[in-house]
Amino acid sequence: MRVSSKIYNNDIQKNLRAQEEALNKANNQIGTQRKITQLRDDPVAAGHLVRYQSYLDRVNTFESNALKLSDEFALREGYMEDSLDIMQRIRELAVTGANGIYSKDDMQMMAMEVDELLKALVQNANAVSSDGTSLFAGTNTTSTAFDVEMGNVEGSGIPLIQSVRYNGNMEANLVEIDENKYLVNDNAGNKTFWAENQSVFGGRDATTWQASEDSEIVVDGAVIKINKGDNVYSLAAKINLSDAAVKASIDPVTRGLNLTTTDARQLWLSDSKGTALYDLGIIKDGSQRPPYNLGDSTRVSGGSLFDTVIAFRNALLAGDQEAIGGRVLGSMDQGISTLVGRIAKSGSEYERAQLNAARNSKIALDVTQQVSREGDLDMTKAITDLKMLDYANQATLSQAGKMYSSTLLNYMK
Repeated sequence: MRVSSKIYNNDIQKNLRAQEEALNKANNQIGTQRKITQLRDDPVAAGHLVRYQSYLDRVNTFESNALKLSDEFALREGYMEDSLDIMQRIRELAVTGANGIYSKDDMQMMAMEVDELLKALVQNANAVSSDGTSLFAGTNTTSTAFDVEMGNVEGSGIPLIQSVRYNGNMEANLVEIDENKYLVNDNAGNKTFWAENQSVFGGRDATTWQASEDSEIVVDGAVIKINKGDNVYSLAAKINLSDAAVKASIDPVTRGLNLTTTDARQLWLSDSKGTALYDLGIIKDGSQRPPYNLGDSTRVSGGSLFDTVIAFRNALLAGDQEAIGGRVLGSMDQGISTLVGRIAKSGSEYERAQLNAARNSKIALDVTQQVSREGDLDMTKAITDLKMLDYANQATLSQAGKMYSSTLLNYMK
């Protein structure tokens, strides 16, 4: 009669493999400190965990974006406040120079200080951040925000700053600080350092103009569609109904198209499709980039802080007290008011960025707790379970050794 213990061996081997698998899983959980090492460990919890971790990554990104914006707003505000101090000192000199008690030589001495203050103002406008990007150049952060042109000025024996031209753009970055919520990072220097509302007066009779084809123009960043057959009156109406901070009108004398900004900024005009503004004589051909692409027949009013300070310095050099007390001082007051408004706007944006950073930091803690609840391992329980599994495995091996201590020879008589 044949004697066999195959069935017992199979059962023991099956149980040993199951115990080894459980031991391996327990060791992996302790090694990774994660409760879920494979999706099949807990499919429902794994689904929640993936969503929690994805949301946590986004929240951390939102917090980082808000903090970076806060740093940039704070740095930019510091330069604007310093510029405001400069403008306040220049205004003091303007009031002093306009009282009529100083001689021409005295006023020329004052012009020397104004020129140095002008250089400091340009230096602030061309400030760069800690990573070397321009703070007041719009999205064109790799270039210098303002270019300076030197020239001879009457009353001075050395070349002085004759004009300051904006070299950036007027585009703004949208930075996401929450789900589909954005902060506008608007750092265009032709808004921050602008003194007056700018007006462009077209010198060409536009009443006979009619669009020969469908086209598009860009007015202060807003795209305005022009349909074939539109006249200048419908174009002015479309500009006034657009999102652009610009008002259009038809000049009653020249019958040209007039454009005026609704706040202190430099007007930005271009033809994006077609030649409507070129045909109206408002801008030059498409080879010229804004904002210095205005047509030769146009007249422009409203300048920057630099234009105001340059006009003040030149009036001091010329001994023109009347110009200082009238046009220059009025423009200077408008520029200071605009700069104060920009500082207030920057401060409010900084506060909003800080609030978003603080909120996202708290949300990150809450989501981290959710991730921990679903995915983190209870080390005390895991170690206890591991010891129990190891004890059971050792007991199984011991019992199997005793069971097979006898051989087939023991059954032979």
